[in-house]
Amino acid sequence: MNTALILYILIALCLLIGMAGCIVPVIPGPPIAFIGIILLQFTPHAIAWPWFVILALLAVAVTILDYIIPGLGTKKFGGSRKGSIGCFIGTIAGLFVLPPWGIVLMPFVGALLGEWLNHTPPAGMIKAALGAFIGFLSGVAAKFAVCLVYIIVTIVTITH
Repeated sequence: MNTALILYILIALCLLIGMAGCIVPVIPGPPIAFIGIILLQFTPHAIAWPWFVILALLAVAVTILDYIIPGLGTKKFGGSRKGSIGCFIGTIAGLFVLPPWGIVLMPFVGALLGEWLNHTPPAGMIKAALGAFIGFLSGVAAKFAVCLVYIIVTIVTITH
């Protein structure tokens, strides 16, 4: 089998697994999709280095933001510092508790517990926890957008 063909198959697999990782929380979507971009550099259709660096920075940024955005959502919906910290701890704990659903539920639970520790009234607790969930969904959308950019860049690069 041709080496270039093997690379293109691996690139496609990385991009597809990366896209799935936007929805399945235990798979780091953008970093896996970026591996496809790295593999693209070993084909005759390599992208220019400035674009490669930009795409690398996108993967790093969206991966970091994926852990920060739920806490920002908590804060935006009137949550306290304890709620934001609880959301962050819940996001990390969600990687290990009830995978894959833990990563969806635990930011909400963490924010709820943080607000409870802050003695926030029940309505405020739920509002802050809802902000954490909306933040989580925003992170998913950002990861999806980055992976979609990787797919478009790859297709455009290969077809031109």
